[in-house]
Amino acid sequence: MQFTKWHGLGNDFVIVNGMKEHIADYHKQAVAVCDRNFGIGADGLVVLLQSDIADFRMRIFNSDGSEADMCGNATRCVARYLYENKITNKTVITLDTLAGIITPELIFQDGVLATVKVDMGEPRLKRSEIPLVGDAQEQVIHAPLEVDGELYHITCVSMGNPHCVIFVDDVAKVNLSAIGPKIENHPQFPKKTNVEFIQIIDRQTIRMRVWERGAGITQACGTGASAALVAAVLNGYTDRQATVRLDGGNLWLEWANNNHIYKSGPAVEVFRGEYLL
Repeated sequence: MQFTKWHGLGNDFVIVNGMKEHIADYHKQAVAVCDRNFGIGADGLVVLLQSDIADFRMRIFNSDGSEADMCGNATRCVARYLYENKITNKTVITLDTLAGIITPELIFQDGVLATVKVDMGEPRLKRSEIPLVGDAQEQVIHAPLEVDGELYHITCVSMGNPHCVIFVDDVAKVNLSAIGPKIENHPQFPKKTNVEFIQIIDRQTIRMRVWERGAGITQACGTGASAALVAAVLNGYTDRQATVRLDGGNLWLEWANNNHIYKSGPAVEVFRGEYLL
């Protein structure tokens, strides 16, 4: 199987052109491929396929074999991969995902790729849309959540996948590997959830650490950064444009007047090769 390895701020993916390569079981293969000791090593396996409703279809499988609805960092990597490998000559590409149509745009300055900007779509805020148990129409903003006897205040957002955002004074003091899986699997979240701990630096700067549903601690999360900005605005902490500082680097986010979230950041190819199925 021919593959290429990419990352967006350290959030890394094995990308496979599924229009040429055949994988019998995506879920099983994702676990094997993503293993950092016995496989290639990645947070996820991304398979590109033909689509009847967009330029391409993008399927994303987490390192535990579960399928993700969407991934912002993977989207940037896929856009650059498709363009640089001449699979498309478009600089604005539509991708069919489980979260709907996502549109990344390659931004050039003086003929050199400067960044990849992704229209992440509109945030969804009702319990039924995220989803959370409880009143279907209710928004979850600074709501109490008890975990192992400790009380957290959560703001929940869906960016095509569920996010639980928690504001803290110092993200460095959060034991993410201990608390992350407990919130991910909390019974309040029927489809589990991604978990973001957020420290507000100023009205244009957010520091974030993330526990991703199905992948654990990752260096960056594009949908998580989008959810973090939405949560920060809803709680009155930041403006509608901000830099989100992640463990792997920075993303620039804007919650525009059309209610869409726009995210810009890098996408880097690490290596390519042949994986023995």
